[in-house]
Amino acid sequence: MSAEPRTPSDIDRVAEEWVDTVVDLHPTIGTYIGRREADRRLPDYSPKGHERVVQATRDALAAIRAIEPVDAVDLVTATDLGSELELALEEDAAQLHLRDLNVIASPAQDIRDAFDLMATETVDDWETIAARLGEVPRAVDGYVATLRLGGERGVVPAIRQVREVAAQARRQARPDGFFVEFAAGATAGDAKLPATLAADLERAAAGAASAYERLADFLETELAPRAGERDAVGREIYALRSRHFLGAVVDLDETYEWGIEELARMVAEQESIAREILPGASVAEAIAHLEADPSRKLHGTDALQRWMQETSDRAVAELGATQFDIPAEIRTLECMIAPTQEGGIYYTGPTDDFSRPGRMWWSVPEGVTEFDTWRELTTVYHEGVPGHHLQIGQAVVNRAMLNTWRRQLAGTSGHAEGWALYAERLMQELGYLDDPADRLGMLDGQRMRAARVVLDIGVHLGKPHPDGHGDWTGDDAFDFLRRNVAMSDEFVRFEVNRYLGWPGQAPSYKVGQRIWEQLRDETRRREGAAFDIRSFHKRALDLGGVGLDTLRTALLG
Repeated sequence: MSAEPRTPSDIDRVAEEWVDTVVDLHPTIGTYIGRREADRRLPDYSPKGHERVVQATRDALAAIRAIEPVDAVDLVTATDLGSELELALEEDAAQLHLRDLNVIASPAQDIRDAFDLMATETVDDWETIAARLGEVPRAVDGYVATLRLGGERGVVPAIRQVREVAAQARRQARPDGFFVEFAAGATAGDAKLPATLAADLERAAAGAASAYERLADFLETELAPRAGERDAVGREIYALRSRHFLGAVVDLDETYEWGIEELARMVAEQESIAREILPGASVAEAIAHLEADPSRKLHGTDALQRWMQETSDRAVAELGATQFDIPAEIRTLECMIAPTQEGGIYYTGPTDDFSRPGRMWWSVPEGVTEFDTWRELTTVYHEGVPGHHLQIGQAVVNRAMLNTWRRQLAGTSGHAEGWALYAERLMQELGYLDDPADRLGMLDGQRMRAARVVLDIGVHLGKPHPDGHGDWTGDDAFDFLRRNVAMSDEFVRFEVNRYLGWPGQAPSYKVGQRIWEQLRDETRRREGAAFDIRSFHKRALDLGGVGLDTLRTALLG
């Protein structure tokens, strides 16, 4: 990372202004990156709110296209931001916002998730939270208005997503749901909250819960009768969403066939390792053997959190001494149990000033109390170091070269998740997965990611099923994934519902890994004996988050 700060350019100015606009229009994104000036508000999810976002997007695109880049840094910013803004306008033309409902990443979750990263240390913090809680009814009602407009126009989500999100909303609306419990647990260190503030929190939380009750009612009684029966979104929408998550255009038909081949390769590799664990064993038998081993078992979320933190701290210390230049600012990673029970493991980056560090979150489904270390070790590397935390944290540190948009908002799932899978394989190469059980766990995840390339493209494009028995349907996905992962039925159900409602996102992991590996291999071919893997990683990560087409151009020209 450069020690000499770069003089900001006109393109940097436009990018900084876009960050300001995003924070104003999407206050929850401001919370995520540590911009707290809009923390009392929530986004306007109504049709008029969407129109304001679209106009701001057009204005920013015109501004960025009117300026000539002055250097290589500018060229990356102009290329990537311009591409992102253009794609957002294409998605608007496709009316995707009118059907924006799924089990993991739609306004139904974003509104609630806004509170996870808010400061809770002081009375002032809780006053801010009370104000935002009071905004929940307006945000939910705006969202309902947008979905209602979609219903009137025949632009609707699939019935499976409607039913699942309605059930989520019911859980949030319960007396023991998130909002009421969150407000009831409010404390400011040793200071007692003023009675008026405690009453405001209680009232606002009740209003938020009531809003989610209205959302559930709307979904069940009004949207469900209009919802689509098919899970598939079709080729046109899928191509848009694939570009959104990759920042690259790929041949979807070739990628589907590659996914089938990659899945077969993962299965063969797993079968070989299973025989190392237990001579003559199948993968299922090896997994059963490991699951019966008490030395590889964690009991309860407290034990899980401690193990995650210890594993992460050890990786940071060792890799920082031998493999990577890990700046002091990102040597802290907090491992957290999420306040929800929806399933999923995810990472949230540090604020720009590092007042809040990067965090790894585990949303443990209700009823899941046991965890297998052999299966989850690679997850800690994926979310932490050298995965997401190193990648995203290094971009935040690199303020001497990168504007705020490049440090905090740029990038795609394919870039980030592709790097994280690449990092898992790197940890195998470095000897951190020498235990065959840990390698089996890593391959279990890699096999799942390969399987969902096949599943996701197969379902949404209606491709022929690999077994030759007709074309893919959403109902096929559950049995297919269950055969290819060693996960509980609760996890399988959540994962499949996620894929069906979030087209293009799940394949971005494995496809992103493929592109990262292609770029490394091509760089090695070009540089020959001069190739240095640490130098390659540094050059790539110093770019910050970018689309994968931009990454290819920046690294290879």
